[in-house]
Amino acid sequence: MKYIAALCCIIALLLPGCRSDHQEVKKKSFLQIGEFTITRVNDQLIRARDGAGRTLALVPRGAPAPQGYAPSMIIRTPVRRVAAYGAFDVATLRVLGKIDTLVGVTTPQEKWFVDDVKMGMAQGRIVFLGNSNAIDFERLKQQRPELVLTWDPAIIPMLDELGISCVITSTPVAMCLNARMAFVKFLAPFFGREAQAETFFNQVSGALAAIRERTKGQRAKPRVMWGDMYEKRVLVEPGNAWIGELVGLVQSDYLFEDVYGTSCIEISMERFLYSGMEATIYFTYRTPNTGATSKAALARRHPLMAGIKPLGPDGKVYAPLPHYSQSGDRLAEIFTEIAAIIHPDLYCGHELQFFQELPDDDLLTASKEAQ
Repeated sequence: MKYIAALCCIIALLLPGCRSDHQEVKKKSFLQIGEFTITRVNDQLIRARDGAGRTLALVPRGAPAPQGYAPSMIIRTPVRRVAAYGAFDVATLRVLGKIDTLVGVTTPQEKWFVDDVKMGMAQGRIVFLGNSNAIDFERLKQQRPELVLTWDPAIIPMLDELGISCVITSTPVAMCLNARMAFVKFLAPFFGREAQAETFFNQVSGALAAIRERTKGQRAKPRVMWGDMYEKRVLVEPGNAWIGELVGLVQSDYLFEDVYGTSCIEISMERFLYSGMEATIYFTYRTPNTGATSKAALARRHPLMAGIKPLGPDGKVYAPLPHYSQSGDRLAEIFTEIAAIIHPDLYCGHELQFFQELPDDDLLTASKEAQ
């Protein structure tokens, strides 16, 4: 059913279909992307509903301010200075060709893999604002951002006090496949970059159509799980997230299909281990830098994991490379790589760019590095 639902959603996006003139006008003036919406009222006002359900007024510079909006809810466009919490928001700025607006981030310079950001931080144009859970608001104020892109609604009162507008770019439920692809269309009006957003969306849609065509009709259905066990909790990607939908789209079974909620949602240890007995492919959240160097290393971190099928000799485990989380501007390539991992026989010769297959033990890793 998940495959059918995702397929219908994508077909609806890719095909114009039959609609009345009234529907066509409505489509041009209103856009819904998951929980996010964009409503074009007229040439001088666009209403944007963010992930917290707040309605923001996007107003061209020099145009009169609309009535009924608090000052912090009025955003002058195109936005010129931005602070961003999330790597995906930064990647979206790159897609829009507006990375030059970035003035603050919550990841230190040594953990960035994006050349534009590393260079901006080296030059002092982009500053580290502190950990996302402990922002240095004085430093933020000094950077004079016109807009903060954040997942944290708790900072809204402080930003209001500072006179800084913000957009909540996350929602209580995980982004579905369509929302992940189309989120760039939500941010585009803030910067006057709708054409760039449309080009990106069409590129990713084309890649997804190619993936669907290549993987259709597969009889073998690998069973996939995505998440990790930590000391006191177990987190996974729910079935409503883009990851779960993509796995279903490529003729595979996602073992957390019935789990619904936010990305990195907590489930019971028993459920994780039960699914692990059926899985053939396991994607861990951990990178090689955070302990995912081999199957044995994962088992040492949490001995109960040693019994799941992917950690055995017949299973496969994949870890995201450190730059994966900062590569949201390369969705077409990421989607293709996930399909290639699940169906390697259909993608012969594909070289991994965003994930690493883990060896059985660290001795194999050390041997490869020595060669």
